[in-house]
Amino acid sequence: MSDETPYEQVTRGIRVRVMPEYSDDQSTPDEGYFFWIYTIEIANESSETVQLKSRIWRITDAYGKTDEVRGPGVVGQTPVIPPGQSFTYSSGCPLSTPSGIMVGSYQMTDEAGQLFDVTIPAFSLDSPYAVRSVN
Repeated sequence: MSDETPYEQVTRGIRVRVMPEYSDDQSTPDEGYFFWIYTIEIANESSETVQLKSRIWRITDAYGKTDEVRGPGVVGQTPVIPPGQSFTYSSGCPLSTPSGIMVGSYQMTDEAGQLFDVTIPAFSLDSPYAVRSVN
């Protein structure tokens, strides 16, 4: 893990903390393939049990090209998170550019079965190969 401060956002008592890290091992910059691993902790600081049902990601590369990814659960699971508990998982994101940004949301249900959205904070995907220019 890097020493950088994680990206965090709280929605309805659900804290989402993201820690992205560039993966040298899984990247081949000479071939335009850059890979990041991100670890997400979903902490339930509310007073009721929630369940993560689905996710939506918007992944934008350095050229502004955005892909939207939707699907059930995360890493094949739809975790139930009681008050005071958390769920942590890691996943990955490939890009054809040396930097980008991800943002999204989880759709969850509360104890009454009501759906609500939880914001995943925007986080940057930066690699050592990202070119910084001053205009």
